[in-house]
Amino acid sequence: MDTVESRRTLNINPSFVIGISILIVWIVIAIFADQISPYNPIKTVAGAREAPSASFLFGTDRLGRDVLSRVMHGSRISLMLGLISVLIGAIVGTLFGILSGYYGGLIDTIIMRITDAMLAFPGILLALVVIASLGTGIIKVMIAVGISTIPIYARLIRSTVLTVREQPYIDAATLLGVRDIVIMYRHVLPNTLAPLIVLSTLQVGNAITIGAGLSFLGMGAQPPDAEWGLMAATGRAVLGKAWWISTFPGIAILTAVMACNLLGDSLRRTIDPRIRLR
Repeated sequence: MDTVESRRTLNINPSFVIGISILIVWIVIAIFADQISPYNPIKTVAGAREAPSASFLFGTDRLGRDVLSRVMHGSRISLMLGLISVLIGAIVGTLFGILSGYYGGLIDTIIMRITDAMLAFPGILLALVVIASLGTGIIKVMIAVGISTIPIYARLIRSTVLTVREQPYIDAATLLGVRDIVIMYRHVLPNTLAPLIVLSTLQVGNAITIGAGLSFLGMGAQPPDAEWGLMAATGRAVLGKAWWISTFPGIAILTAVMACNLLGDSLRRTIDPRIRLR
C-alpha cells in the first residue's frame, strides 16, 4: 500500500468505525426496544423525578416513567424520522436535480429559482412553515423535514448532472436515439449515487436534530409518545432539580447525530478525490 493510500486509510477508519458502531447500537436498540427495555415507556413505575439509581439507571420523569426505557423506545421515532425525511428529500430533490441539470434552459431556471427561494430559509424555519400548514404530529414532521431538504439535494444533483451530461457516452446514446428517460435512468442517475449517499448520511443527523427541535417546541411527537426532543422539553422546567430528565435524551440525540456525521464524513473522504489525496 502506497503512502497516500495508507494516509487515507488512517484518516478514514477511526471515523467510520466509531460512526457505524454507534449507529448500529442505536439501530439494535430501536429494533429490540420492547425486549431489552426494563419497563413500559408510557406507564408509571415509580415516584416522580427519582434520581438515577440501580433500579432506574436514568431515573424517572415527572410522571414516574422510566427515562431509560423511554430513551430506548424514543430511538425508534427519532431514527425513523431521520430516515423517512431523508428519503422524501432525496427522491424529490434527485428528480428535480436530474431534470434541471439534464434539460437546462427554462426547466433549469424554474427549478433553480424555486430551490433558491427555499434555501433562503433555514431548514428548521422552512419546516416550521410546512408544519403550520399541515398541522402537528410526527408524520407531519417527517414530511416537513423532508421538504426542507429537497433544495439541498436538487442543487447537489444538478451540479453532478451538468458534468455527466457533457460526457461522450451521453452524446453517443443521444445520437443512437435512446430516449431521454432511459439515458437519465441508466447513465445519469448511477453517476449521482456517490454524492447522494454521502449527503443522505449527513442529512439523517440533520433531520434528527430538526425533528427533535420541532418536538421540543411541541410541534412534533405528542404525549405520551417517547421521542427524544419531546422528552428533553418535558424536563426543561425542572432542569436544576431533575437534570436527568432532559440530559439523557439530549445525549441520545448527540450520539446519534455524531454517528451520522462521522459516517458521512468518512464516506466523503473516501469518495471525494480532492480530499482523498490530501
